[in-house]
Amino acid sequence: MFDVRSASSRERRSGRVGARAPRSLALFPAMIAATAVVGCSRTGDAPTAPAALARSAPCASSGVVTLGVAQATVVDCANGGVTVTLAGSGSRYLVVAQFPTGQAPAQLVTYTLSTLGPAASSAGDRAPAMQWPAAGAGAAPATGGPAAFIPTRQRAVDHLLLARARAIAQSPSFSQASRSSAPAASLAPPAVGSTRSFHVLSSFDAAHPAWKSVTARLDYVGGSVLVYQDVAAPSGGFTAAQLQKYGQYFDRTLYPIDTTAFGQPSDIDRNGRVIMLLSPVVNAGVPAATCYSQGYVAGFFNAEDFNGGADPNSNQGEIFYSIVPDPSGQFSCAHNVSDVDDEVPVVFLHEMQHLINFSQHTIVSHGQPGASWMDEGLSLVAEELGSAYYEARCPPPACRTDPAQLLPDSAVAFARGFMLDSYDYATLPDTVSLTLQNDGQFGLAWRGGDWALMRWLGDQMGSEFYRKLETGPADGIADIEAATGQPFAALFANFGLALFTDSLPGLPRTIAPPVDRFASRNLRALWSSVASISGAGGGTLPFPIPVRPISAGATVQEMAPGAMSFWRLDTPASASAITVRFAAPGGAPLPGSLHPQLAIFRLPPGQ
Repeated sequence: MFDVRSASSRERRSGRVGARAPRSLALFPAMIAATAVVGCSRTGDAPTAPAALARSAPCASSGVVTLGVAQATVVDCANGGVTVTLAGSGSRYLVVAQFPTGQAPAQLVTYTLSTLGPAASSAGDRAPAMQWPAAGAGAAPATGGPAAFIPTRQRAVDHLLLARARAIAQSPSFSQASRSSAPAASLAPPAVGSTRSFHVLSSFDAAHPAWKSVTARLDYVGGSVLVYQDVAAPSGGFTAAQLQKYGQYFDRTLYPIDTTAFGQPSDIDRNGRVIMLLSPVVNAGVPAATCYSQGYVAGFFNAEDFNGGADPNSNQGEIFYSIVPDPSGQFSCAHNVSDVDDEVPVVFLHEMQHLINFSQHTIVSHGQPGASWMDEGLSLVAEELGSAYYEARCPPPACRTDPAQLLPDSAVAFARGFMLDSYDYATLPDTVSLTLQNDGQFGLAWRGGDWALMRWLGDQMGSEFYRKLETGPADGIADIEAATGQPFAALFANFGLALFTDSLPGLPRTIAPPVDRFASRNLRALWSSVASISGAGGGTLPFPIPVRPISAGATVQEMAPGAMSFWRLDTPASASAITVRFAAPGGAPLPGSLHPQLAIFRLPPGQ
């Protein structure tokens, strides 16, 4: 429920390139290179909903599956079958093995994928899958990939508050006092300059959470956002004029980006607005020594504020907490005005989605919090929408340090999270689960995968899709099926293929069916840009998804539930058909509870 990013807000508000690049951008120089990102629609509108992939005959059925070039199908092996026969004669296939489920133990499952006859040799692009670390290990991938850019302290706090939110929503006091049956009329906002007290979370220790009572002054009243600043904020912070511009930016630009895509939050305090509270208590939540070594928390949403009046720490309102400028480092590591101005906007977009998601599921729909993996994927979409906003506002060559670059300076900070995290995911698609994630596993790779899934679904389903997810059932897969009207397994098959078949090298994007590509992002261009960054994913793989050859040898592999692995089958010209077996070691059927399936795409010549 937390995120930390940096943002070049000076140029965002003026339309000019700032004289001083944010200090964190030094870690991400290639993100403004000329090959960074292709055009993006803001909400991923699609003219029609995707058709579910028609299933071929299930595993073990008779007959040969014949596909035209760039055609796809999915073979369901949940019926206890283990084989499918594909037309040969030199045809080449992408085969994506999948376990599209969220209802299984969070542990790797052994399987084999092999041919029962001859298959042409094909060199795999990557080494075998990495091992899945134990839950709570907290280790980033051994690749030293993009997750290394994200402070480890931030991940730990994120996991803490997400777990607390679920516990709070399941408590009797929450269900009795916090869920109103009907919205009440909004009250007029307080006067500028008035003060009120807040309880601010001051310790991120899971075993010993603590709060501090603060007094804050209302410095900005907007149509959607109220900005309060703690009276204990240190000197050298925002001037009155700067704070007005700051409030206007969140109120008139950032808040509409979130609510246009995800809908409105609840309004339990009846003020018709979201409160933004700037307090040094947030700065002090991470000590300076930890701050400099592991990063800090720039802002958060706390579900405690939705709890009933019996909770002494609940502020009973929709609140985003953030740091204040602290140039001398009085409370923790130092942040001047431009640092805060740069760093908080991306966090606001991320946390506002969490706030909307929680309040819609628990307050408005009277249910339980949404699935954490989907919630986090949507928050990365929220960050991405900030990038898309400035990409649309600043078409080339405007707003660029180098007029030749495609990505405007103002979009870089918003794009960095989903780009790095999705690259990290792409290196580990078989061991990173999208439906059984844990913050202690593989750093932030699962977030990047869930961003990609949410982005693909938004591209396919149109601008109303994200709002439907915010109000659906508490189970992520059930949410998706309710919002799309399609089985999750079929959608997961299409998505898995799209990760590879979108923008096949040297071919028009339209060669793949619409369901097997993205509409708003070119993933190959995106990941190629990330690979050019020194140290990201080894810095050598423009396309990081590991692809292995299918051969007659039944090598034992491992895959997580909610994950997928990518394989290539080159059939010999001399064989009219080739049979592929997807099974447990020894040839036994895989458990039906995993919903084992093979998504298959016939590759064009030369791919």
